[in-house]
Formats: sequence, C-alpha cells, structure tokens
Amino acid sequence: MGRIAVLDYDSGNLHSVSRAIAKVGGDVDVTSDPARVSTADALVIPGVGHFGQCVRALGERGLDRAAAAFAATGRPVLGVCVGLQVLFDASEEDAAAGMGVLGGTVRRLPDGLKVPHMGWNTVRWIRDHPFTSGIDDGSYFYFVHSFAPDVDDETTVGVTEYGRPFASVIARDNVFATQFHPEKSGEAGLQLYENVVKVVASR
Repeated sequence: MGRIAVLDYDSGNLHSVSRAIAKVGGDVDVTSDPARVSTADALVIPGVGHFGQCVRALGERGLDRAAAAFAATGRPVLGVCVGLQVLFDASEEDAAAGMGVLGGTVRRLPDGLKVPHMGWNTVRWIRDHPFTSGIDDGSYFYFVHSFAPDVDDETTVGVTEYGRPFASVIARDNVFATQFHPEKSGEAGLQLYENVVKVVASR
C-alpha cells in the first residue's frame, strides 16, 4: 500500500482529512518534514482560512518547495479547499504568490452573495477522472470558501454554481484538487478518498 503524506502546517482541516483517508484504508503520514514528503507515494495539501496565511505557513516550513518538487515527479498530489487555491499562481485574497503548480488567479466570489459560500452544493462533472469514479453527477459536497478558480476547459473536472460557475474540482496530469471538503461530504467524499487510496496502491 502506498504511503500518503499529509502536509502538517497547522491547517485546521489537517486531522479531519487524515482521519477520512485512514478510514478508507489509506496509509497516512502526517508530516512537516520535507524529506519525508519527498519519499511518499502521494501527497495531500489540506488548507482552510486565508490564502496568504497558508502560503506563508507552507513557506516557513519549506513545504511549498517540497510540494512543488513532489508534483514535478508525477506522483499523485491532492489539494483540498485552500490546498487547491495555493496550487495556483495567485489569489485575489492576498498579494502573496502561490506555488504556481497551476497557472492563473483564484478569484473572489461575486458581490451581493453571502460569503463565505458555506454548506452543501452540487458538483456537475464535465470530464472523467479516476478519483471521481463511482460518484454520481450532481452529487452534493460541503463547501466553506469565499474564493474559487474560474472554469477552464483544460483543467476543470467538476463545476459548481454560486453566483457564477466556478471550478470545484480541477486536475492536470498528476495534480488533482477540490474546492469542497471531501472529509465533510459524507459518502460521496469518502468515495473520492477511497478512489485516491486505490489509485495510489495500484501504482
């Protein structure tokens, strides 16, 4: 079974993500050590709260460089919530630079809406991915966020509507990320994590 490193940089959803992955049979290694990250079979970047704070916390521990280097190896990378956002070049939330693993800027949800977008919403699949196998189109997932990436034909896997369509699931090559919290999303979320564990174990 492949070892899945979960980055420990004091993110609020660290332990709930780790417990969910372990619940579906994953071999979880919660770590803040870049050397341990480099030898894992897959990497999870959790994240809640403020983009700039998360980016700076990752940088202080050298985990931003470790994650970017890991992504370049072709091994699976999963970003969750702000862990998705930090993969981008930038966010309108803060002037801090993201990791740049994915190009573009994460944008604020439209004015006039209640933000953060908090609660259950649907995801419409626009292309297949092994990590979403067996999850019905239109399934509900749990969101807590005020910023989100735009829909992009090349990277968007799932789309959600809240004031505007946004990419709630993205993938490029070995990098996959969700704007929602799978660990708070019931059976559909656990199915996604189980799919990740199965893919990692089969490599």
